[in-house]
Amino acid sequence: MISGRAVAALALLCAATLAAAQDYPSKPIKLVVPFPAGGGTDILARTVANQLGVADKWTIVIENRAGAGGNIGVDTVAKSAKDGYTLVMGQTSNLAISPSLYSKLPYDPVKDLAPVVLVGSGPLAIVVPANSPYKTLADLIAAGKTKAGGLNMASPGNGTVSHLAGVRLQKLTGARFEHVPYKGAANAIPDLLGGRVDFFVSSVPTVQGHIASGQLRALAVTSAKRSPVLPNVPTVADTVKGFDANTWFGILAPAGTPKPVVAKLNAEINKALQAPAVRKAIEDQGGEILGGTPEQFANLIKSDIAAWAPVVKDSGAQVD
Repeated sequence: MISGRAVAALALLCAATLAAAQDYPSKPIKLVVPFPAGGGTDILARTVANQLGVADKWTIVIENRAGAGGNIGVDTVAKSAKDGYTLVMGQTSNLAISPSLYSKLPYDPVKDLAPVVLVGSGPLAIVVPANSPYKTLADLIAAGKTKAGGLNMASPGNGTVSHLAGVRLQKLTGARFEHVPYKGAANAIPDLLGGRVDFFVSSVPTVQGHIASGQLRALAVTSAKRSPVLPNVPTVADTVKGFDANTWFGILAPAGTPKPVVAKLNAEINKALQAPAVRKAIEDQGGEILGGTPEQFANLIKSDIAAWAPVVKDSGAQVD
């Protein structure tokens, strides 16, 4: 039987938690982007942060903390204070793929993080320099089969969806791709333009400007349907039947963050996602607005961990 003193203490704790949520935020919020500035995750995070600043007068400070396929930044937030003032923009790679890819992951995406809201999703693009001899995805695959040593494939890092999409393409076609991981998508662009890697698998926002300027040629997008921002670019599935590899993005807090704070964050970010300026910015970059509840996001993480596990195993990819 619970004593009256225990009940009173619990009531005080609940009251204090609710009061803290009502006053939240009373100082700047740090949103960690686990990749360098300029990549798709960074662009998405800044778009949402800017809207929260305009609509709610919240101060959101973006901190880029790259490394280990985004795992370093996610781990930093997982081990931060559970007060709602340190968040992370996670994605498929570091929340659903890394648990199977890394033999020793420093955090548990399910136990150590509190999902706040799923922000959006988008396809990847397979791109080559404008002067590349590969005009189509079929050309690229053929070269991967016949060129001595295969082709060099750049990605934003080990364990990213870009990495695993390339591995899957290799497995399905019999081509040989030598993986060259970078610390973030933006860091791979100079080497791609300089011809030091043969092709790059990356989010559409990262390469869209370079495609528009004529510096890069998009061979395919990884979604089942063509991207509305790259309507003339075929899908991988047009060449390799059944291929589909999108990536999703979402905001999370450390596990144990008060539920009223998570609920307030969820409500305000969902509102921000419906703002015309945010919707246009994300859709113009080839993305799709998602939103939803923390519970829906949590269920997606769990289901995708299970879905990606056999893909990682079949690929033979492993990072220590």
